[in-house]
Amino acid sequence: MKFAISKYCITFIMTLKGLAVAFLMLTLSGCQVMGGGVIPASEYETFTPKSAEQRMMKEVKLRWEVREDVAQFCAQSIGMGREQAYITPPVACAVWHVASKECVIVTGTRTNHVALGHEVRHCFEGHFHK
Repeated sequence: MKFAISKYCITFIMTLKGLAVAFLMLTLSGCQVMGGGVIPASEYETFTPKSAEQRMMKEVKLRWEVREDVAQFCAQSIGMGREQAYITPPVACAVWHVASKECVIVTGTRTNHVALGHEVRHCFEGHFHK
């Protein structure tokens, strides 16, 4: 949110930014973005899972939510700009809450095992993209 610059508006914006940062520290998300529904070859590559001690969460209560508006929901959850979300719409995302050890995977009405598995990994390891 941007407003005309005034002392009141700057204070308001700083307060909103502070609240947003606090919210992100409590609720994190990771999204899988695929241009045109094409799964990148890198998604099929093997990887070495983090050790239990290195994971963000060792045990997770997992929930799967199917949404018609997956691209809009996921783009908003990671703060993706409208233009970027239009060009490379997210097909799935994971929203995790470390304190409650809960993770919600969000997909569209049509998905695949690769997207689902990718998001499950986010639930345990958090942000792992390079």
